[in-house]
Amino acid sequence: MRVVLLGAPGAGKGTQAARIADRFGLAHVATGDIFRANIQARTELGRAAQDYIDSGELVPDDVVIAMMLERLGEPDAAGGFVLDGFPRSLSQARALDHRLAELGTPLDAAINLEVAEEELLRRLLARGRSDDTEATVRNRLRVFATTTKPLLEYYGEAGLLFSVSAMGSIDEVVERILGAPAHVSHKQPSDAWAVLAPPSH
Repeated sequence: MRVVLLGAPGAGKGTQAARIADRFGLAHVATGDIFRANIQARTELGRAAQDYIDSGELVPDDVVIAMMLERLGEPDAAGGFVLDGFPRSLSQARALDHRLAELGTPLDAAINLEVAEEELLRRLLARGRSDDTEATVRNRLRVFATTTKPLLEYYGEAGLLFSVSAMGSIDEVVERILGAPAHVSHKQPSDAWAVLAPPSH
């Protein structure tokens, strides 16, 4: 089982990824964790990322891709994974697809967690940095929506995209995620994904 979780900041990707990974024995592969591990270990990729972070720049795609693909080559990811925070651009998505095609293990689904903007705003202001204002958080959400739209279209065209409401309790959302493929008529889920979906009644 190989799943990508998509969603705006505050949508609950990390929480849901951890729940699904734990429930089915998958690797929870989170971009933030991998960045921290590489930077702490002073790997070549970690040093490269730190240089960009220190200068206030975004870490370029080639560094992010190299870190993530290296992580997906580790033994625990061979049996399946939930990706949290990657890919974030078309070039990252294409690099991921290329690598998985080489391994003969394509993605099973890309799950988009949908939350109303006002709820995202509430969540982010409640947990955010002290210098966050409503205006800065709204701007972050607008930037995210703009950069993510091509990614949603990419996975939609591939027949892998399932959008799920992430409003409600953690348990309610995870059940919606697991049932998502059953509600999409144009695509039959793979055998692996069908294992996750609850039986239809």
